Parts: sequence; C-alpha cells; structure tokens
Amino acid sequence: MNIALYSKVVNENNLKTIFHLFRKLQSKKINTLVHSDFLKLLKEHSDLQDFELKEFGSCKELGSNVDFLISIGGDGTFLDTISLVRDSGIPVLGINTGRLGFLSNTPNSEIGETIEALYSNNFSIEKRSLLQLDHSKSLFGDDNFALNEVSLLKKDTSSMIIVHVELDGTHLNSYWTDGLIISTATGSTAYSLSCGGPILMPGSGNFVITPIAPHNLNVRPIVIGDNSVLKLRIEGRSESNLIALDSRSQEIKNNEEVTLRKAKHKISIVQLNNHGFIQSLRNKLNWGLDKRNQ
Repeated sequence: MNIALYSKVVNENNLKTIFHLFRKLQSKKINTLVHSDFLKLLKEHSDLQDFELKEFGSCKELGSNVDFLISIGGDGTFLDTISLVRDSGIPVLGINTGRLGFLSNTPNSEIGETIEALYSNNFSIEKRSLLQLDHSKSLFGDDNFALNEVSLLKKDTSSMIIVHVELDGTHLNSYWTDGLIISTATGSTAYSLSCGGPILMPGSGNFVITPIAPHNLNVRPIVIGDNSVLKLRIEGRSESNLIALDSRSQEIKNNEEVTLRKAKHKISIVQLNNHGFIQSLRNKLNWGLDKRNQ
C-alpha cells in the first residue's frame, strides 16, 4: 500500500501527531510519500532518519500507484489537496489538527484506528462535486475548480458591488451586495453558512447562491441544481474586484464575465465509521446539547 501525506504547518503542537502517523505507517510497512514543501518544514524541525520517506511535489508525481492521500491540518489544508489529486481519483482523508473540521473530520487521537481502517478496507468513499470556473483569460489556469465555493468580492472600497447573475440563459438577479458566494453542497457548511445559507446534504445534487450583506433584505440564498450553468458579471466603483476559488484568489476587472458549472470530475473523500457528515453536523455544531434532551 502507498499513502501520500500533505500538510502546510509543522510546529511543536502537531509534531507528535505527525511522528505517531509515521510510526504507524512504518509498522504496517506502508510506503509513505511526503509532499516536498511539507518534508522541507519537517527537516527544519526534526531529524527524520528513523523514517523511510519518499517525496512528491505535484499531481503528476503522485501517479496512479497511490492508494490514499492524507491531509494533516484543518479544512484549509484539506482544500489544498484538491489541486494535488485533481482528477486522479485518489481518495483523500483529513486528520484534524485545526479547529472546526468538517472535511478534516478524523480526530488526531484516532490515528492508530484510522490506519487500521485503511489497511483493512473498513471505510466508505463519498464522491463530492466540484465547481469549475471558465474565464476568457484563464484566471486560475488549469487549477480552475473549487470544492467549497466560488466567491466574488469587492476590493479596495467600502461601496457595494453589483453582481449580475444569469442562470441557464435567463437573468436571475442583479445582486447589490458586498459579494456573492456560489457554494457546492460540501461548501454549504463553510462561508455560505456563515452568511445565512442553508446546510445541504453532500449528495443532494445542488449548489447554493448566497449574497453577502445584500442591500435588499428580500434577497435571500437560493438553492439551484448542480447541473445549472451560471454566468456572472461584476460592476463596481473600483477598477477591479476579487474572485476566489476556495482559498485561492485573483483580481477580476469590472464587467468581465465568468461561467460556473459542475466540473466533469469529482473528489473522493474517505469516510470512516462514526465520522460521516451527519455525525460531524451533530459534533461540530453541538446539535442536541440542550438540557431538554437530557
């Protein structure tokens, strides 16, 4: 078995977690590949002579022989792995050393059980849809997809922007707002939720359009089918605004149009027993913690 590892933070707090994971993988004689940036950080903090580690730096270097990619960190770290696995079909599992962790939903206290589950094939795979962004200038190159959301945001001004939205060839609305979020079902528990959007089950087959602080209070989030095609255009007082795919952002000029649609490929996420989406909702949002339920 071959398992790749990715993280972007190495400190005294998570070194124990990382080394515990290395030792567990080594005890199972699992070939371990470590992302080059992660390996560089590790070498700055500790001696790695006790571990047999190989290095990779890109999706091409992962190849087709990797069985899993493990993300060590929070949801932001997990989102970075989407650009590494791309359309390879490599399943991703997140070990949470961050805060909330809807994507990285495996506690770092359960590393031993996690590797045993992967080794014994005791897990399930969830396929998650991605949003693909198309733009005449290829703003994000071939890394033009997002697992959580695409956000259009004002830049360098306190004034609102206007986002004109066309849904499947029909004008939907011109949003007077601080920004607009187009979220996948996976991302419905992220930025969209904090702006009043609904929570969607991962397999619901929907996207959510959520305005950020809209000027018209009767403009609310709307759920659309994930086979829809959206065209968006921003107007504002600044010459340029921001467009973000998950945590990656670029400037976009006024009146430039972007098209959003469901990507052709999906991301495979490893779900261990008792760590599914419903369990995460209850644990992360403290559902059921009410004296009336006791």
